[in-house]
Amino acid sequence: MRIAAIFAHPDDIELMAAGTLTLLKRGGHEIFMATMTPGDKGSPDKNQVEISAIRMEEAKRSANRLGADYECLGFSDLEIYDDERTRRGVVEYLRRARPDIILTASPVDYMPDHEITAAVVRTAAFAAGIRNYHSGAASPLTGIPALYYADAMEGTDHFGEAIQPEFCIDVSDAISEKAEMLACHASQREWLRAHHGMDEYIEAMMRFSAARGALIGADYAEGFRQHRGHAYPHEPRLQELLPEYTHPIQNMKSNG
Repeated sequence: MRIAAIFAHPDDIELMAAGTLTLLKRGGHEIFMATMTPGDKGSPDKNQVEISAIRMEEAKRSANRLGADYECLGFSDLEIYDDERTRRGVVEYLRRARPDIILTASPVDYMPDHEITAAVVRTAAFAAGIRNYHSGAASPLTGIPALYYADAMEGTDHFGEAIQPEFCIDVSDAISEKAEMLACHASQREWLRAHHGMDEYIEAMMRFSAARGALIGADYAEGFRQHRGHAYPHEPRLQELLPEYTHPIQNMKSNG
């Protein structure tokens, strides 16, 4: 199968879904990684052109470790909008990548770029198969891909309340690859230290992955929720690709 991971910024995929993508790649599936922006505003000392070049190169290096395709969709940090231009851009990307499954950001997260990405990807997944919705040169899809939302940062909503995943994927066997992919984003260390006051983003990823793992009795895990709105696929396509790694979470909260 073909799996597309579409998130807001370089390193978002690595933080939230790289373990699952690693397991899928091992299973012989094709992986496509895309970010809405090049991370063009995330630097304490470089201009947008400089940091964009650095961060796109880091994203390509990470994707290359996985043997995946990477593309930046050309939008800008803090300027991702749920508008016609953005929707058409994402639809055109989906029509080129032609995924069976899409992974994207949580619809409730700590910053609007993530949330709007989730909303745009949701609409684009629906629109990509509509022949009369014109996006560019690529031909329409033949159906709606299965859509999955990854965890929010730290697994919480705007008020710090926990958002429980629908299921977790045990990524204990892929945690080293996940960490190596995240380590490709070396420029993030400078930005997070200057703006977020943190200097341990790999360690923070490991702690959160361990917390998700604790939900299913594993060392490390990644959490997901499936979009099952009207017309979207309801069959558990992602779960069925990784049955031995997938564990449902009971008593899922409805928030987010």
